[in-house]
Amino acid sequence: MLVTHVELKDFRNYESLALELVGGPTLIVGSNGQGKTNLIEALGFLSTLGSHRVSTDNAMVRQHTDAAIIRVRVEHNERKFLVEVQINRAGANRAQINRSAIRTRELPRYFSSVLFAPEDLALVRGEPSGRRRFIDDLLVLRSPRFSGVIADYERVVKQRNMLLKSARASGARDAQLSTLDVWDERLIAFGAEIISARSSLVANLSPEVSRAYGKIVGADHDASLANSLSVISRQDDSESAVATNEVGEIISVADATGAFTTALGAVRKQERDRAITLVGPHRDDLIFGLNGLPARSYASHGESWSFALSLKLASAELLRRDSSAGDPVLILDDVFAELDQSRRERLADSISGFEQVLITAAVLGDVPERLTAKVVHIRAGAVIVDE
Repeated sequence: MLVTHVELKDFRNYESLALELVGGPTLIVGSNGQGKTNLIEALGFLSTLGSHRVSTDNAMVRQHTDAAIIRVRVEHNERKFLVEVQINRAGANRAQINRSAIRTRELPRYFSSVLFAPEDLALVRGEPSGRRRFIDDLLVLRSPRFSGVIADYERVVKQRNMLLKSARASGARDAQLSTLDVWDERLIAFGAEIISARSSLVANLSPEVSRAYGKIVGADHDASLANSLSVISRQDDSESAVATNEVGEIISVADATGAFTTALGAVRKQERDRAITLVGPHRDDLIFGLNGLPARSYASHGESWSFALSLKLASAELLRRDSSAGDPVLILDDVFAELDQSRRERLADSISGFEQVLITAAVLGDVPERLTAKVVHIRAGAVIVDE
């Protein structure tokens, strides 16, 4: 996949931007606060329908304007697409492919990218919600229909929680909860499909993470991933060893359905008391292991950084291997500044085979020279042609 043209209007600090891009590595250079990360954030939005920096879309709309527009021209498999999205400050966002309206959640069908940024350190050290989003974003990129499955599941969880809260507030629990079984059926149906798909994805991703980590650090380390499933075990905060409360095998939809049904029955009383859905994919986690220990608790800063980077490189490898769209656009935001010289060279080796790589840096000298054939300078939300 190749991005040949990017246009931004009223996105972050960009009043208007037009930029031509080519295959291979492109280095985007600019001092902090000039807009280089804003540019790659816009491209990342087309793949994940969200920002890697903020949780709401409004922050991406330039001050005192009502909407931001991202427009890119994409080529893959000898096909060309004009991909557009309008991010509205109020109301739903709108999307188009070749000037024809589509649902916004269909955008990942037409544009695939993998973005690594300093914020991704939270994948290793942060809360489970970030790791769930990471695996679900990758799941949608591999199989876009899961965007709808995940949205349906989240909607059922929200409705079910409202029912539980209403029942607790009114005190008329039996009457209020008479429809809970109907919501349970839908929760299990959508949830079991997500659990099964995540387990398959993690099983395929784990060996790629191990290989990517070894390439970056230049040594043989045992880096691994595994699912921690609330429908199988609810031993919260048990990270004494990677083997605790985790599932590494692929789980069928039928097995996930059975486990989910049993788990819901076991926590029914607690759910009524707490008025919240206690088990399901929205309560699951990923366990990142490094040399037999949980990375979240034992990895150093450098190891955590390398692990997070390995997750994204492994994701890109998996997509290029399995996706009909070919290589995803690989985006590396301010990565090289955190690496020593040997790891910079090993990272350059790892990304050399991708069709298109976009790299941001504050200092040109941080990036290996072989990645600087094409350089774009950004200053104050504008491309500086003659630097």
